[in-house]
Amino acid sequence: MQKICPRTMYLTSSLCILLLWHVTNIEAFYLPGLAPVNYCQKGYSDTCKAEVLLYVNRLNTEESVIPYEYNYFDFCQPDADRKSPVENLGQVVFGERIRPSPYILEFMKNISCKEVCKKEYSGNDPSANRRLSILRKGITLNYKHHWIVDNMPVTSCYETEDSKQYCTTGFQMGCFARDGRDTCLRSPDRQNAYYIYNHVDLTITYHSGEQEEWGNKFKSNGGRIISVKVVPRSIYHKDERNLDCSPQNTKTLELKTSLKSDEKYEIIYTYAVTFVQNNAVKWSSRWDYILESMPHTNIQWFSILNSLVIVLFLSGMVAMIMLRTLHKDIARYNQIDSGEDAQAKFGWKLVHGDVFRPPRKGMLLSVLLGSGVQVFFMTLVTLAFACLGFLSPANRGALMTCAMVLYVLLGSPAGYVSARIYKSFGGEKWKSNVLLTSMLSPGIVFGLFFVMNLVLWSKGSSAAVPFSTLVGLLALWLLVSVPLTFVGAFFGFRKRALEHPVRTNQIPRLIPEQSIYTQPVPGIVMGGVLPFGCIFIQLFFILNSIWSSQMYYMFGFLFLVFIILVITCAETTILLCYFHLCAEDYHWWWRSYLTSGFTAVYLFLYCCHYFFTKLQIEDAASAFLYFGYTLIMVFLFNLLTGTIGFFACFWFIRKIYSVVKVD
Repeated sequence: MQKICPRTMYLTSSLCILLLWHVTNIEAFYLPGLAPVNYCQKGYSDTCKAEVLLYVNRLNTEESVIPYEYNYFDFCQPDADRKSPVENLGQVVFGERIRPSPYILEFMKNISCKEVCKKEYSGNDPSANRRLSILRKGITLNYKHHWIVDNMPVTSCYETEDSKQYCTTGFQMGCFARDGRDTCLRSPDRQNAYYIYNHVDLTITYHSGEQEEWGNKFKSNGGRIISVKVVPRSIYHKDERNLDCSPQNTKTLELKTSLKSDEKYEIIYTYAVTFVQNNAVKWSSRWDYILESMPHTNIQWFSILNSLVIVLFLSGMVAMIMLRTLHKDIARYNQIDSGEDAQAKFGWKLVHGDVFRPPRKGMLLSVLLGSGVQVFFMTLVTLAFACLGFLSPANRGALMTCAMVLYVLLGSPAGYVSARIYKSFGGEKWKSNVLLTSMLSPGIVFGLFFVMNLVLWSKGSSAAVPFSTLVGLLALWLLVSVPLTFVGAFFGFRKRALEHPVRTNQIPRLIPEQSIYTQPVPGIVMGGVLPFGCIFIQLFFILNSIWSSQMYYMFGFLFLVFIILVITCAETTILLCYFHLCAEDYHWWWRSYLTSGFTAVYLFLYCCHYFFTKLQIEDAASAFLYFGYTLIMVFLFNLLTGTIGFFACFWFIRKIYSVVKVD
């Protein structure tokens, strides 16, 4: 069998697979729904398909966060008997709306010029000007079609200045030629006019060199599709009965701005199809030309590896300093037999009687930690599946579906951790703890998501999640996640409270005046710098995939960056916690969470920078949606990093106070 992932994905995943050596043999199977489809000429065989289905997806743009469904723009509609494919949960939540198209394609059947439909607009029709206005709005904002053939995105390609081919998914629905800014036509008939792309030239490339797998009888009559490229054009058809789609027909179709009474206007949509055989590219490598030409991926992978090496080096230095300093401290403290020795009256040993004193707002801290553990394991498992190829770009919506299902199923670890931490604080309100753990963080995320959904509903966007899906998400939360959280909390509260290595004094010790470097706020602000430094390069690619319709496929690097993030958060928090303990400040509980959790603030600032420098969003609704979804991402990232820092510091403090002699 062939591999289903492109060579590029396996190259990026190789680093991840080194970490997961025991599961390296993953190439001898197809993922569900991603097996190759054999095509052949109509009537040739019943074992292959003759019709090549073309699906249309939502239209989106980089100038607005609000996508729209295909039929929103009054394009040609398919027959009623053509059904839409079933979409998974991730596709619905992400706003993908895959629908059948009116374009009829048959394998190896070239079409020179064929009419899809004719749209007529009359000035006497009150809806005509409104439909034309919607088309003009889409053209002005550079909305792009996204078509799918054989589970491959239809791409539009052009050559760059260095004579390299650049291919992007989708193509524009039209262009607006204005003074000094010709957006898509080289020689428009006139300026300050709208031109609709009413014709597409489709080039379908297929591979027929795999005959040993499905018989020599398909040698010249069958194959597998490896790419579909489109060239959109604006054509004015003078004669409806004799359509001319040739390149010599350079007369463009200008879109009317408004129709007067009794005025009529029509748009004839046409298409041409050309099949090209190419046995040099195998079906297993058909995604390579898309992934390799993604914009901004020309940033050398060396720079990413260089950043990882720098972070690893800094982390190693921090670990070495901590180990050497701690070794000397513990040796010096253990050599002191008399508790009145002057040498013992400094350092972190002095606060041994207060270091495990329960913090203020211990209920809230335990709830956040439980939710953070839930997010941590969700992220870890999702990235592991992704870098092994299970969540490839060809498997649409699988990444979001996997993350949401894992989050729901990981309610038990959240309840268990929250209950254990809260019980160690001496808390007794176990019912409140369980309810807050199961309701607070998911409630904040769902509340923000619901507000964003209301805005999308009001705009008629395809990204608005249907009411039935919202009910399903609520059912997953209330009927699956909440009961699992109660089960985890039940076992957590049944366990004995955590026994600390030292006793806590009844009277709190006074904290001496701190220098500016050991005060809480400067330490928290500095604590998020190094963790953010190891993720900001990958963050750029992630934001591009979310807001600029680019495919993210470097999951191998992302998994390594996640591991580096965990190590960096842990070591940075431990280092700053050690400095504060040496300064006799024992309030470490909340500070350990906030130190690494402050990385989320830098994440938010970077998202703001990305919004103002990389995106061209101007309308208020899109800006509101962008920052709303950013807040969800920042909140979950705060739970993740804060929990990592807390448990690293918790382990560190228990370790050092368990190996030093305390009278």
